[in-house]
Amino acid sequence: MKMGEDGSVGGRGYHALDAESVKAYAAGIEEIAGRLGTSDPGALRAREVGDGNLNLVFIVEGPASAVVVKQALPYVRLVGDSWPLPLKRAYFEWNALVRQAAVQPERLPALHHFDPVNALIVMEYLSPHVILRKELTAGKRFKHLAEHVGVFLAETLFRSSDFFMDTAKKKADVALFADNVALCAISENLVFTEPYFDAPLNRWTTPQLDGLALALRADRAVKVGAQEMLYRFTTKSEALLHGDLHTGSIMVTAKDTRIIDPEFAFYGPMGFDIGALLANLYLSYFAQEGHAETPDGRFAQGEWLLETAESIWSVFAESFARLWREERNGILFSRRLFEDVGDEVGATVGMHQFLQAVFCDVVGFAGAKMVRRLVGLAHVEDMESIADPDRRAVCEARALLMGRELLVNRGVFGDIFGLSCLARSILRERRPI
Repeated sequence: MKMGEDGSVGGRGYHALDAESVKAYAAGIEEIAGRLGTSDPGALRAREVGDGNLNLVFIVEGPASAVVVKQALPYVRLVGDSWPLPLKRAYFEWNALVRQAAVQPERLPALHHFDPVNALIVMEYLSPHVILRKELTAGKRFKHLAEHVGVFLAETLFRSSDFFMDTAKKKADVALFADNVALCAISENLVFTEPYFDAPLNRWTTPQLDGLALALRADRAVKVGAQEMLYRFTTKSEALLHGDLHTGSIMVTAKDTRIIDPEFAFYGPMGFDIGALLANLYLSYFAQEGHAETPDGRFAQGEWLLETAESIWSVFAESFARLWREERNGILFSRRLFEDVGDEVGATVGMHQFLQAVFCDVVGFAGAKMVRRLVGLAHVEDMESIADPDRRAVCEARALLMGRELLVNRGVFGDIFGLSCLARSILRERRPI
């Protein structure tokens, strides 16, 4: 990638930071220096902790406190500068965080500073919070996770929809986030398209999963299902989505839950965020046996994961229903047509039909997300950290079976408990590859 004489890369005035230069950067911003307790870069400590696919993430510590500096790179970090990516994604992430913070500030890191030139955000350093995915892989459980995330989803999705939001503001917001083209294209390709043909970046546990991975390319039903979900992804502008909600974008303590990294934000189908998160819980479910010392050594953890998936949907649906009844003031299902003329039943019927449609989307999107994390480009630590490839492949094969079933038969599942039954039945059968 071309680099300017001044060391900038990716755009005029842009500089990719490192563990040394980020200290000078933080010390040079009055508000941030005040939080850290010094304007002397030499009195600061910094380390790069980013383990994601796209960005640089630094923790900068001073005498008084610490902050996180997240900077977009002008390329996909996972692949390198052969895959360029617009820096403007930081702008969309900032705008998504601002909007979510207006609704659920307790579920986000506090926001301190945005620099559009350097494509970076300075935010609260969450401590002692840890990444949820790592904790689930280690067999840990979190009592408040389902409640916190379920309410977050209901509040942020409902309040950015035409059930609540002023129509003109909603359309303007849809137009703003519609420019997040490059990040949406990543999902459109990596989630819904590339796993089903001979894309050069696809990978899987080989040779153990060769047969299953290749069979997907000839599986008409699953390919049609994936494309039907892509159609929904590209045409439904229901609400502002996080866009990449998984167990790696959630940080937790025993009592607290925070959502991070909404750089994939756009207006899309509500079921996408929910389905993406549930997919990662199901992937963790099937990975548990690979981390257990005995076949049933992680049984209780697996059951907790299924119960958590059930509770997230239940809390979401209950919270969404409350918002529908109490704060539905937008253009959709106008109260003038229902409650104002004494037809509360009609409003309730509409709510249940809408939630059922969302659930059908949840199932399909969960299936697509599971498949892409097993045979596509970016995999999950839950599976990747199983050292024995034969053991890992058995876990992955079961998860792949569930992903296919969700894509092909998403309309069959009447409720969230059916998904748990499916997962248990696949695990119980202990099918060989």
